[in-house]
Formats: sequence, structure tokens, C-alpha cells
Amino acid sequence: MGTAITLDLADDLPPATLRELADQVFAWMREVDARFSTYKPDSEVCRFDRGEVLLSEASADLRFVLEACADLWGATDGFFDAYATGRLDPSGFVKGWAAQVASDRLLAAGAANHCVNAGGDVRVRGLSPSGEPWRIGIRHPWDAMSTCLVLTGTDLAVATSGVYERGRHVLDPRRGAPASGLRSVTVVGTDLGVADAYATAALAMGTTGLGWLDRLDDDHTHAVVTDDGRQYYSAAIPLTD
Repeated sequence: MGTAITLDLADDLPPATLRELADQVFAWMREVDARFSTYKPDSEVCRFDRGEVLLSEASADLRFVLEACADLWGATDGFFDAYATGRLDPSGFVKGWAAQVASDRLLAAGAANHCVNAGGDVRVRGLSPSGEPWRIGIRHPWDAMSTCLVLTGTDLAVATSGVYERGRHVLDPRRGAPASGLRSVTVVGTDLGVADAYATAALAMGTTGLGWLDRLDDDHTHAVVTDDGRQYYSAAIPLTD
């Protein structure tokens, strides 16, 4: 998916068990990359987009992702659009969803204390190796060596969409042009795929995304930095002391 994946396992389990769990996480991420990468012409998502794979022939994962993207299109007034670029690109959901699945599998396997980080989209559960709640730094949108916020918690899905690394790659689907107005959008929730899509949608909305984020349900909080350097965040966002 063109990004780095990191994993922290904080449970006191036998080393062989921890290695096996880590291997399973990275094998899953490689599987997702092979199936959903828009950079690989032979990926299932590219073959589906070209009409070489029918919906009835698609994998269960691809069918799930397509259905989720359709639901998210409706939930975001069309601003989360997997076809915004003119071709199928569900990456704004897939990266967070893949990390969420990895976290769910770790929890089911008895690894209740972990952090999965997929290119800045982070799913934490339980406690960190220090025995304290996890701390998640949100990158400063102009200074790669600094943070603008630090969040803390034991059960958080934190997704950030911004323009500071890949430029204005998120399109406003209504104008068909790169979105502007917001430099960085972070959404905190309980499902990383949904949080990832919401962050992408709000960035696509531009400054009107601030009002849309404020109207989300109580399960979601947010932090936003605008193009002119203003910062807004929910009163309930889990900031560190």
C-alpha cells in the first residue's frame, strides 16, 4: 500500500508466540497489499476495475470493501468516493480496515495489549510495554520532527489524512479538483477503517468539513489543522495530560 507497517506487542507471552503473531500480522498486510494495491496491475482491485473480475467472482474481502465504500459514500454525502479519481481506489478505507482486522485478530488470539501502525493510522488496545496507556503523537503538518497533539488511551483507532507527504492527493469529488482548506484531519473512533474514511472525507470537504466533523456521533472525535495554521479539536478528544 506504499506505506510502512509497524507492530508493538506488549503482552508477556513466549517469544515464539509473539513471533508467530507478528508473522501473521505482516502476512495479512502483504495479502491486503497484493489484493488492493492500485500500483500493481495484477492486483484484484485493478483487475476488477478493468472488468476482468466480475463481482460474483470477487473475493469476500473485495466484496466487503466495495460494500463498505458504498455505505461510507452515503454517510459522507459523497465526499468519500472510491471513484473520485475516475478509477476504483478504495485506499482511503483499506489501510485502516486492514490494520483494524489485524488488531481484532491479535485480540482474539490473546494479545490484548498491542499497537498496529499502518502509515500513521494507528489502532491501540490495552497498555503499552511501560504498563501505561498508549501515547499516539499526531505529526505536526509543517514539521516532520514535531507533534501538534499527543493522544492517550487503551482502546483507540486514530486515523490521519493530510497533504504534507503526498501533496494534495485527496480530490473534492464534486469539483473534481484537489481539496484545499485543511492541512491535516485526524479522526479518533473505535473502528480504524471508518475513522480512516471519515478523515479522508473531511479533508475532501475543505473547511466545511469542520462542521461535518462536529456533527458526528459521540463515538468519534477529531483534530484539524487548516491551511492557514489554525487548530481545532473536539472537547472530548483523548489528549494526554
